[in-house]
Amino acid sequence: MRMNDLITKKRDGKELTDEEIAFIIEGYTKGSLPDYQMAAMLMAIYFKGMNDRETTSLTRCMAYSGGELLDLSEIKGIKVDKHSTGGVGDKTSIALVPLMAACGLPVAKMSGRGLGFTGGTIDKLESFPSFTTDIDTASFIRNINNIGCSIMSQTEDLCPADKKLYALRDVTATVESMPLIASSIMSKKVAAGADAIVLEVMSGSGAFMKNDEDARELSEIMVNIGRLAGRKCVAVITEMNEPLGSAVGNSLEVIEAMETLKGRGSSELLEVLKTLGTQMLILGEKCETEEAGRSMIEEAISTGKAIDKLRELVAAQGGDPHAVDDYTLLPKAAIVEQIESPQEGYIAKIRCDEVGMCVHTLGGGRSVKDEPVDLSVGLMVNKKVGDFVKKGESLAEIHGNSEEAVMKAKKRFLDAYTFSDTPTEHLKLIHGIVK
Repeated sequence: MRMNDLITKKRDGKELTDEEIAFIIEGYTKGSLPDYQMAAMLMAIYFKGMNDRETTSLTRCMAYSGGELLDLSEIKGIKVDKHSTGGVGDKTSIALVPLMAACGLPVAKMSGRGLGFTGGTIDKLESFPSFTTDIDTASFIRNINNIGCSIMSQTEDLCPADKKLYALRDVTATVESMPLIASSIMSKKVAAGADAIVLEVMSGSGAFMKNDEDARELSEIMVNIGRLAGRKCVAVITEMNEPLGSAVGNSLEVIEAMETLKGRGSSELLEVLKTLGTQMLILGEKCETEEAGRSMIEEAISTGKAIDKLRELVAAQGGDPHAVDDYTLLPKAAIVEQIESPQEGYIAKIRCDEVGMCVHTLGGGRSVKDEPVDLSVGLMVNKKVGDFVKKGESLAEIHGNSEEAVMKAKKRFLDAYTFSDTPTEHLKLIHGIVK
């Protein structure tokens, strides 16, 4: 089998066999295939695509590229994982993991750090003093069996093929390929060992998928991969043409997530949590209907079980559980100012990615892997699409530690807003569910 023959085959729009895909992934992972040949194959896939069978085969080969899958057989019950394609103000995992555990569903969550304008769950959780996700598999499984949930950072030997391929895609203009995006996401989810997967696919300017058509196409591909790989899978398409909730920035998002678990937080975040959580509970066979799932979630919040579970999670992973109630223990910015509206009118549009980049400007994001981030900075957005605002009224509250950075972020934030003299509709949170 020769790589140049396989490149020619895909370039001409023909299907690759399972054996051929395995040859490509194994060779590239082990270093016997050079970057220039793999780059040519990625470009051929970019232009000619892959069918469901090919994409599933690619996913499986990438998932097994580290040897074996994460073995979660010691955990009792159906393990359900959740993955978000990333957005601005996306703090759902922080609240959803303990919330599902409080409903009796074992949650084994593997998360990553943020890059660019999107935040990462691990960065946000490190707002808790001494909290760590750098735990071994044995501790991960023990936590889930003891308290019902755990969150760990991705291990170095999980999906090494995906790490190599993603780096190459980033520098060869082949990132925006549906089969490559889907296989990258799903290979990590399959390798993480969950029995079922709920995917949150965000749609809008603050997400990777900029419109509903692309978000639905990606959702359908990933759900089909899950089915063909023997996993129960559901995708929920959510709004990302404005930040989710109010908080954007690490510690601020943690606080908003905790307030929501205490029953007094963001109604938008709560609705997304109910939608995602209900699908997780159904896949985990904890309920049969969406109505029953929503009732379970509401009960877990109203009784305090959900926030209690978060305290247990923080303590189990080395953090200070007192920070769940005493927010002064979390990172806090030195400068807090209002961003005032320059005019009166209705909010017609928000460049959501630019709002995310405001936090990046403040020091709360990273441009390269492992770059340190300021966990204290961010925004509390007060006005969203469809809201009416008076001139001088606060659009957002900005939290920073540098006067120069705050000034730059303020200008960037205002440039992200478009005003209208006529009323505009509020955005719909849930755009669809793909099963």
